[in-house]
Amino acid sequence: MRIGILTGGGDCPGLNAVIRAVVLRAVRDHGWQVTGFRDGWRGVLENHHVDLVPSRVRGILARGGTILGSSRVNPDHLTSSIDTIRGVLDENGIDALIPVGGEGTLQAAHWLSSHDIPVVGVPKTIDNDIDCTDVTFGFDTAVEIATDAIDRLHTTAESHQRVMIVEVMGRHTGWIALHSGLAAGAHQVLTPETPFDIAEVCAGLQRRFEAGDNHAVLVAAEGAVPAPGTMEFDQGHVDQFGHRRFAGIARQLQLEISRRLGADRDVTTTVLGHLQRGGTPTAYDRVLASRLGGRAVEAVRDGKYGMMSALRGTEIELVPLADAVARLKTVPGDTCAELRALL
Repeated sequence: MRIGILTGGGDCPGLNAVIRAVVLRAVRDHGWQVTGFRDGWRGVLENHHVDLVPSRVRGILARGGTILGSSRVNPDHLTSSIDTIRGVLDENGIDALIPVGGEGTLQAAHWLSSHDIPVVGVPKTIDNDIDCTDVTFGFDTAVEIATDAIDRLHTTAESHQRVMIVEVMGRHTGWIALHSGLAAGAHQVLTPETPFDIAEVCAGLQRRFEAGDNHAVLVAAEGAVPAPGTMEFDQGHVDQFGHRRFAGIARQLQLEISRRLGADRDVTTTVLGHLQRGGTPTAYDRVLASRLGGRAVEAVRDGKYGMMSALRGTEIELVPLADAVARLKTVPGDTCAELRALL
């Protein structure tokens, strides 16, 4: 038997751990072969691949990024290429495909499954927004990196009596912002789930200063938006892949908060950006990614296609891809309230 594997979408700490686990379980436990498609779905469309054996994945467990590379492919181009995809998989003797990725990659996996191509998905995203799994690998690493950065920014904000706005990733959800903000003792956190009123944000800052504090740290997810009519806001644009390209919430907040608080209050920004994606995955993410990859191989062994490996409690289980891609996993309102109450 031969398994194909690809890593799609944005890179994420833990991808190499999945690749390693798939190769080791497939080759050592079952005597199968593994083909890695280069640069995500582009590798399938262009028939660009490499054979993966245990020696090739030795030492990659702690590496960030993905040894297979990744890319984004326009969904329309992918759906119009079903015959090409079938041909490439047949030509290379691929009996089952394991796509590792986030929302877009898993949507494509579900679509392939609906066309009777044997697929088992593995969820990946630092945003933690894939439904039907408690946590996705990469999230823990991103939170650790953001927490460390916010910890460091506290001291410089205090030294210079500044309002420090820290922009973290989170296109549609505020998991990173809330967890890192709470862990690092931020004073306010803005998330996509709850549009903010800039007047209330500034009033909260002003109350802090009147109580004798000389600085403040505000964490904003990149997808945070103001409530309609509360401030001028550039929403950015949508790119060719259907993803929103943000105009920079931290910079827009900086301008508006500076205007409202006055020239005497120094307001600065730090955008963490791709720092949260790169580098060595945490031990938790290495273990979780390995378990998810290993469970995907077991699903192939059992012929359980159209499924995704997922963390449910402490166990790795299989859930239907159709359920996993039906909606994004946003932060529930009661969880937002609970975490914000602890800031």
